Amino acid sequence: MHRVSEFTYCGKSLRSAGYGRSRPEGPARLRYNQALFSRWSLTGMSDRISRRFSSVFRASVLAGCASLLLAGPAGAQQMPPAPGIAAKAWLLVEFGSGQTLVAENADQRVDPASLTKLMTAYLTFSALKQGVLKLDQGVPVTEKAWRTGGSKMFIKVGTQVPVEDLIKGMIVQSGNDACVALAEAIAGSEERFAQMMNQEAARLGMKNTHYMNATGLPDPEHYATARDLATLTTAIIRDFPTEYAKYYSMKEFRYNNITQPNRNRLLWADPTVDGVKTGHTESAGYCLISSSKRGPRRLLSVLLGAESDGMRAQESLKLLNHGFQYYDAVSLYTKNQTVSELKVFKGKDNTVRAGFQNDFILAVPKGYSSRIQAQLESKQPLVAPVSQGQVIGTMKVSLDGKPYGEYPVVALDAVPVAGILGRGIDSIKLWFK
Repeated sequence: MHRVSEFTYCGKSLRSAGYGRSRPEGPARLRYNQALFSRWSLTGMSDRISRRFSSVFRASVLAGCASLLLAGPAGAQQMPPAPGIAAKAWLLVEFGSGQTLVAENADQRVDPASLTKLMTAYLTFSALKQGVLKLDQGVPVTEKAWRTGGSKMFIKVGTQVPVEDLIKGMIVQSGNDACVALAEAIAGSEERFAQMMNQEAARLGMKNTHYMNATGLPDPEHYATARDLATLTTAIIRDFPTEYAKYYSMKEFRYNNITQPNRNRLLWADPTVDGVKTGHTESAGYCLISSSKRGPRRLLSVLLGAESDGMRAQESLKLLNHGFQYYDAVSLYTKNQTVSELKVFKGKDNTVRAGFQNDFILAVPKGYSSRIQAQLESKQPLVAPVSQGQVIGTMKVSLDGKPYGEYPVVALDAVPVAGILGRGIDSIKLWFK
């Protein structure tokens, strides 16, 4: 049985609330972005790379501004046109709600290449949180880790490398050797670690993902989708915000007297981009997952199978610009805000607070922020025990009276089971309910 709470919510745009006003629009936006790129040029990388990416970035900015100038008045159309993206599969997600804004082949299984390392990082951060690893702990480098092919951080067999250096080598340098060393430290072998990766993928709801290794080296049974990779990236930022901010924005890392730059060019091109990961193999093409935070709003783009390094950066930037230019962010509820208090049977508490464990920010086409309505549909009867974070309802959002999305609402507190007397009384109530 479901019960619809007797309330609706009309959203307020973050832009109308005063966020993002420092970013000019129209021709002034073009001058702003050109100045921004000049300030955040590819310092420290080769002049050849800088010149090539400069032209790519400016082309993307010009395209974005041209689209902005040609667009009609706000509210002229309900859904913005999807951008043309040169890649095999791609996806743009509003982090605050998990909402997909635009996508192409988002559920197609592909070779994830080094994007695999996002799961390796997630399990490493989990191991640190659980005390299985410590940042200053030395990890012995086995011959298998040392011999692993592909990109490397150049660790030496027989030495011990601190966990934190391995994390940096994995994230910044995309070191396959670092991944294997961490996998062996956590699970004893890379094979057992791959089993842990698949278990975690299932827990996170990654329905079309299967891992065979910790590195992303090609294997017919090693695959993922753009949607699943967005789910994983969201989980990293949500569950490990400190680690994400510390490691994924690093532009270079020096180890064993070798300095290697982060392959994510957008870290240099746009100061609002703070991660996350590149990938490339012959079968996967050039891949990039990017995260951009402007004001309180964050967007995630997943781009798979571009034709070149420069193209994956250009097309990822196009995706991010599309989301910020064509959609307004509506703040529906803040983190741990009580949306409603729901009746609980057989619990020590009679009610439980329902809400969201993170800020719930919804994206709507520009000009439509005042046309959003939301209703909470709760699961009834709700019987203890109720765990914190347990899904206990659904927030149904409509735009102009038409369905726009459904989002899980969770218990903000735990409700343990009541004593024998309390359970008995509520059992009688449930019998007559």
